Amino acid sequence: MKASLADPELVPLLREAIREQTAGSPVDPNVMWTNRSPAELADELTAKKHPVDRKTVKRLLKEELGLSRRQMVKTLAMGQSGDRDAQFRRLQKLKAEFFSQGWPVLSIDTKKKELLGNFYRRGPAWTNGQVRAWDHDFPSSSWGKVIPYGVYDLARNESLVYLAQGADTGQLAVDAIRRWWFRLGKWSYPPDTPILLLADCGGSNGYRVSLFREQLQDLSNRLHRTIRVSHLPPYCSKYNPIDHRLFCHISRSLQSVMIKSVELIRDAIQRTTTRPGLRVVTELARTVYRSGIKASIEYLQDEPVIRDKQLPKYNYRFEPT
Repeated sequence: MKASLADPELVPLLREAIREQTAGSPVDPNVMWTNRSPAELADELTAKKHPVDRKTVKRLLKEELGLSRRQMVKTLAMGQSGDRDAQFRRLQKLKAEFFSQGWPVLSIDTKKKELLGNFYRRGPAWTNGQVRAWDHDFPSSSWGKVIPYGVYDLARNESLVYLAQGADTGQLAVDAIRRWWFRLGKWSYPPDTPILLLADCGGSNGYRVSLFREQLQDLSNRLHRTIRVSHLPPYCSKYNPIDHRLFCHISRSLQSVMIKSVELIRDAIQRTTTRPGLRVVTELARTVYRSGIKASIEYLQDEPVIRDKQLPKYNYRFEPT
């Protein structure tokens, strides 16, 4: 017999027990969750003369109250852009145009910086002994930081991850795009094809970063091709394809890896693959990028960027000069 039938008061008491420590979703009042464990709830109900074990409480939470174990997901935007829908429509139109012509569409972004040192990383590993990490993860104890900048080709499901040190700058971002072309792009696309870049609104490749634009103009001149940029709307970085097509798989490859050198993180990232055939190429930067560098006065005085009539701050292109 079900516990709820043998003791009709059990479910109401269980609901009351979790009510004070039950949290609700800020966007959906029907979504509820609690951090109280089944064992804790079972002890409380038993103390109230309604004996029940942990497994029964766990079953009642699922079957009677509709609760299940889940983690939070970071998808709630911290703000809203008035241009959001219009810019997404523009972005989708550009992608469709480039895909139909067989032109490259690249999603670009910086992954979270990785600390070098004996830092703890989640995830199990096959070992014949105990792998020891520092008992505290103080960034000041690191031997350095690595900046993984990703350039992901949506059509070919392949990417270049540029591993740099120093500051995350517009020059670093464009150097990564340049290395993608010489390592991957030039072997896959005709020499005169334009390139579409999908980028977040902020960071080193943000729409306000003049150094990023100056470096892209220089790259357009060097490669003798059009480079078009379309930024995701503000507060929409989670919709950047590189996040869920590349970076999540890189994070999996780095689980349980104690990153003691740039070469070690390079090898771990390059082993990243998926069943659909994701290919990852890595390259170490030959320079340390410095912060505080800005676009030249000469460039800013006569900026040659060609902006679209529709949402010009998010959509623009560079032509070789």
